[in-house]
Amino acid sequence: MESLLAIGFLAGLAALLAVVLAVAHRRLWVYEDPRIDTVTDILPGANCGACGLPGCRAFAERVVDGKILPSGCPVGGPDTARFIANFLGIEAGAVEKKVARLLCAGGRDVALQVGEYEGFSSCRAAATIGGGFKGCTFGCLGLADCEVACTFDAITMSSNGLPVVDLDACTACGDCVRACPKDLFVIEPVSHCLVVQCKSILEGEEALERCKVACTGCGLCAADAPEGLITMKDNLPVINTEKIEHQTELATLRCPTGAIQWIVGQQFKEFIPLDTMPAKN
Repeated sequence: MESLLAIGFLAGLAALLAVVLAVAHRRLWVYEDPRIDTVTDILPGANCGACGLPGCRAFAERVVDGKILPSGCPVGGPDTARFIANFLGIEAGAVEKKVARLLCAGGRDVALQVGEYEGFSSCRAAATIGGGFKGCTFGCLGLADCEVACTFDAITMSSNGLPVVDLDACTACGDCVRACPKDLFVIEPVSHCLVVQCKSILEGEEALERCKVACTGCGLCAADAPEGLITMKDNLPVINTEKIEHQTELATLRCPTGAIQWIVGQQFKEFIPLDTMPAKN
């Protein structure tokens, strides 16, 4: 008799919980546009964060909601943006390509090495030992953490121990930014051609003793640049990117070490027009 009561109680409890769950599902159910799944499937699926969002699905949700344009995915490129735009019947938009820039030119040929590192081949590991084995503790250690981390194989190491970014392959995903223990990578629009390839806050001879191409903090670039383009902070030029124009190359001409460079990249913008949507029957 007791066993029957127990079984009946459990059956009743299960039925009650089923009703509660059914009501909760009905009351709490939130409609989700089915187009989000389609757009997510069209996207590359890298979930790299290059669009500024935590993943491809988050990007798809924003596109379907009309908050951003399909061209905001740098990994997919213009073909993906056009495909999504045609599917949703919206403009693909225009986007300026962004790339990773290395803020160091101090390779083995010009930077002083004060020791030999033996151990796990990693910049992050080497940096934990007194900041590394270079005289300039701000510079690139050249052990290829960025190359290993790059999802899109856009970084290779040069013969002088510096990473080289392939601008065509770079998607601005930020893998290298996160991997570098010296914070030497930044993501910039490719049109931002004026780049300070040094992060050392030392000045004058003290900086040059450690690296022949270090910024010495002389301020000549700031003096030669158009007004408001460059200010000096902690012995380094700080560039106001909103004022970058073609004539700002003048800021590099009197730099005694070449620490500030005008780097010519590929075309600045690619405009993706909305293709003609097929006529509906």
